[in-house]
Amino acid sequence: MQLLTAAVLVASTLVSPQPTGPFPVGTFDAHLVDTARPDPFRPSENRELMVTVSYPAHRTGERAPWLAPGLAAAADPILSSPAFLDVPAGTVDWSGTRRQARADARAVPGRWPVVLFSPGLQAPREFYAAAVDDLASRGYVVVSVSHTHEALAVEFPGDRIEYGQVDGSPQTMKKVIDTRVADMRFVLGELPELHRWADTSRVGIAGHSFGGYTAGETMAHDRRFGAGINIDGAMEHTGDGGTYAPGEVVTRGLDRPFLLFGGDLGDRELSHVDTSLTRSWADFWPNQRGWKRDVHLDDGAHYGFTDLQWAVPQISAVTPEHRAGLIGTITPRDALKAQHDHVGAFFDLHLKHRSTTLFDRSRHPGIRLVN
Repeated sequence: MQLLTAAVLVASTLVSPQPTGPFPVGTFDAHLVDTARPDPFRPSENRELMVTVSYPAHRTGERAPWLAPGLAAAADPILSSPAFLDVPAGTVDWSGTRRQARADARAVPGRWPVVLFSPGLQAPREFYAAAVDDLASRGYVVVSVSHTHEALAVEFPGDRIEYGQVDGSPQTMKKVIDTRVADMRFVLGELPELHRWADTSRVGIAGHSFGGYTAGETMAHDRRFGAGINIDGAMEHTGDGGTYAPGEVVTRGLDRPFLLFGGDLGDRELSHVDTSLTRSWADFWPNQRGWKRDVHLDDGAHYGFTDLQWAVPQISAVTPEHRAGLIGTITPRDALKAQHDHVGAFFDLHLKHRSTTLFDRSRHPGIRLVN
C-alpha cells in the first residue's frame, strides 16, 4: 500500500458578517440593456450591465451565494495570486461562501431611500457584499453595479462571462470614468421597474476607489443624486504617466452633501490634508459648497474597504505581513463597524434627515475626523 505524499487542498468556506440593521435583507441580480447607448468598449453592441438589488425583506428563502460559479472560477486565479492573497489557487470556496442576504426574499413594503454603489477599478460588484447588506438592513434599496468590459469579469445569464479589457492609459481612464457615470445614470432610470418600493426622490451614491470618483463625478452631472460618499478613491483620471486630470467634481465642487472616507497606504494617508497619494481631495475641499466631512480610518488599508476585510482573517494561509498590506492592522471587527456605521449615519442624515453626532466627534476605534 502506497502512502500519500502530498496534502489534499480542501477549499475553505468563509463566514460573512451579520448586518447590523433591524431588517433582514433580500437580494436579486438583474440584467439591464441600454438600447439608447452603444457600448464604448464594443461600439457595435448596446451597453449591457449586471446589477445586484438588495433591500429590506422578510426572512424567507435561501441565503444568496457570494460569487456565482462562473465568476468564482474566473476570479480565483487573480485573487489567489501574489498581488492579492498569495495562496494556492483553490484555497477559498468562493461560490460556496454565502452572503447574509436571501435570494429573492419577499420585500418589506415601504418608501425606502435608494443608494447606488460603484466598485473599484476592475473590481466586481460582488466584493462589497457586506457593505451592501449592512446598508440594506438599515432600510435602503441598494443597487451595486458591475461595469462591463472594465471589471475583471462579469457573469451574465446563460453562463456568459465578459472579461475586462482596460489598460492604464490616460485615454482609457477618461473613457472609463465617462462610461461609469453613464452607467450609474442609466441604472437609476431603470430602478422603478426593478423594485416597486424604491423611493427615487431620495437617492444617494457611494463607491470605493475609482468607484468613489464615480460617485462624485456622477453627482456633478446628475442632480437626481442628492448625497454621495467617496471611499478611499482619488478623483482623477490621470492614468499612467499622464498629466494630472481631475474630475469636474474636483474643479467645480458640489452643492449637495459629500463624504470623503479615507485609509492608509503605508505611512501615507488619503485625506484632503495629505497630497502624497493624490492632490484631488485637497483640490476638491475648498470647492465643495455642500455639507462635507473627511473621515479617516487609521491603520486601515485600501482593500480593507472591500469584503477582503472580513475574508482575509479567515484564510490561514495568508501571512500576517500580507494581511497587513491588504486590510491594515486595525482589528477587522472595529474596521467593519466603523465603516458600516459612518456610511449608514451619512445616508440617514441626508436622505432620512435623522440627526447624528458621529461626524462631530469620533466614537469608533481607529476613526479620525480630518479638519
